[in-house]
Amino acid sequence: MTKITLITGASRGLGRNTALSIARHGADVILTYQSRAEDAHAVVAEIEGMGRKAVALQLDTGDVATFAPFAERLRSALHQTWGRETFEHLVNNAGHGDYAPIAQTTEAQFDRLVDVHFKGVFFLTQALLPLIADGGRIVNISSGLTRFAVPGWAAYAAAKGAIEVLTVYMAKELGSRGIAVNTVAPGAIETDFLGGAVRDTPEVNKLFADMTALGRVGVADDIGPMIASLLSEDNRWVNAQRIEVSGGQSI
Repeated sequence: MTKITLITGASRGLGRNTALSIARHGADVILTYQSRAEDAHAVVAEIEGMGRKAVALQLDTGDVATFAPFAERLRSALHQTWGRETFEHLVNNAGHGDYAPIAQTTEAQFDRLVDVHFKGVFFLTQALLPLIADGGRIVNISSGLTRFAVPGWAAYAAAKGAIEVLTVYMAKELGSRGIAVNTVAPGAIETDFLGGAVRDTPEVNKLFADMTALGRVGVADDIGPMIASLLSEDNRWVNAQRIEVSGGQSI
């Protein structure tokens, strides 16, 4: 039976690359987007061009009140597109960056980071547990910034650190259902994250490249295929792990 992966925030960046990588591995994809409907449907079309099935659903991963209705829309999409009641893999990818030193971080910035990167992941996963098949997988996206400190990222990194702890507890509590849960922590990546700072600013790109053992910053193609591989049967015994994918940044 074809496996189905739900990826949040997959209209662009790492989420988009992950969706395409998973489709290339022979799975079908449900992707969510917050506001970029056109981009999301372009990803769907690209996946369908590979001969796979895909559906795009709107979701604000920072708005817990929308999760129950989203679960119902997801249930309907599963039934209509696949004739199924469950999906196998959840990738909690959606997120944003907000750079500010501790002394200048506002409560609004802090709350939005926590809502999207921690609270949203917790309660979205909770809402979707009845739809995740036994023996499935969950991948939570963290950051290299939980291991090494770069000033200006305290709130963001703290929220990601919470996700890493949550991953271990998810693995423990969901193990009885055969569901494996892991964290993937990318290093600096050339995407439009934080306005494309790493991709488009040469001095920022060089700064992180010089910190990295392999001598460059990452690209989306360094991350998406790794997540697709982690979801394959080749990695079925990997559980409760933080896997950093950074090319050896700050070692």
